[in-house]
Amino acid sequence: MPRTNKFSHPSEAVCARILDFYRIPWEYEPTSFPIDWDAKGTIISSFRPDFYLPAQEQYIELTTMSQKLVTKKNRKVRRLRELYPHINIKIFYQRDLKNLLVKYGLCSEEAM
Repeated sequence: MPRTNKFSHPSEAVCARILDFYRIPWEYEPTSFPIDWDAKGTIISSFRPDFYLPAQEQYIELTTMSQKLVTKKNRKVRRLRELYPHINIKIFYQRDLKNLLVKYGLCSEEAM
């Protein structure tokens, strides 16, 4: 039965299709990690990675948007690693996703 996730970006749907094709179990944005608090201890910023691969205990964050957003996501991932060093997370940049698409024949290099 196909999933009916609503993804924030088309690249997330592509990633989900690749994971499904290879029968890699995944969850979409299952966990929100607090990463910043105010003086009273109230959470003021959190980070929710795009995918979780339970068999690998691996989170994946895709960033294929503007450089400004890449910088913001890198900062959040760095903070997550500081606060939760036991969490495995991998960032896939636009070039990484494009390389996967070409490698698995989902897109030609000329189309990139």
